[in-house]
Amino acid sequence: MRKSLVALSVLAASAVPAVNAADYSDDIHKNDYSWSQFNLMMAVDELPGKSTHDYLEMEFGGRSGIFDLYGYVDVFNLTGDSSSDKADSDAKIFMKFAPRMSLDAVTGKDLSFGPVQELYIATELTWDGNTTNADKDTFGGNNYKVGLGSDVMVPWFGKMGLNLYGTYDMNAKDWNGFQISTNWFKPFYFFDNGSFISYQGYIDYQFGMDDDKEGASSHGGAMFNGLYWHTDRYSVGYGLKAYNDVYGIKDSSGFKSSGVSHYFSVGYKF
Repeated sequence: MRKSLVALSVLAASAVPAVNAADYSDDIHKNDYSWSQFNLMMAVDELPGKSTHDYLEMEFGGRSGIFDLYGYVDVFNLTGDSSSDKADSDAKIFMKFAPRMSLDAVTGKDLSFGPVQELYIATELTWDGNTTNADKDTFGGNNYKVGLGSDVMVPWFGKMGLNLYGTYDMNAKDWNGFQISTNWFKPFYFFDNGSFISYQGYIDYQFGMDDDKEGASSHGGAMFNGLYWHTDRYSVGYGLKAYNDVYGIKDSSGFKSSGVSHYFSVGYKF
């Protein structure tokens, strides 16, 4: 199971002027944009399970009318290294798709208030292809989430995404708890050549989950903190990710789900 990355989602979108919710009454497509990026990644002591591995991340997103989209596909162990701890994994690919539907654009009304800039019906699909937890004895990454989303203005950070979801476990065929997520992208140091350094990251926190099976926790989450150097075409970065009973897996000496991991990334922007 892989991190919900990338809430690094808005990293490319941040270069696009912020959408004004009040503008949708005349043309819902006036703020359309799209972006994509390939990232070569190295994860060190990734949790749960303290896995160290390389992977390719194909990341994309944008806006089209009423829809706001972020997604990525991760492919593990690109070199086919038999010594990699992903070599014998059942799940060689992890996918996340997170479309949101703007309620402002659908209604043609400005629903903003206070720091809230726009409201959405927010969804998220995560898929690792591993169906071994169909009997609820193990944990998997095949989940669907739906709830209320928003863009909010926060001092210094600027626009941040903030979503609250209910979680449906597609393997267990059952609703299981909630997740609150936020993400940010803040350029804070600019060079004369136009490149810049950003602080970017996200928080995913799950709560209200069933904890009646062995090794389960009723809550858990992760926070990613990244420092990235960006040009118009490239990015290079480091991220520190902190976990606490991530994915609702109770931390133990036999299987770690709390602690920190490190991520190194080189990206190319299309």
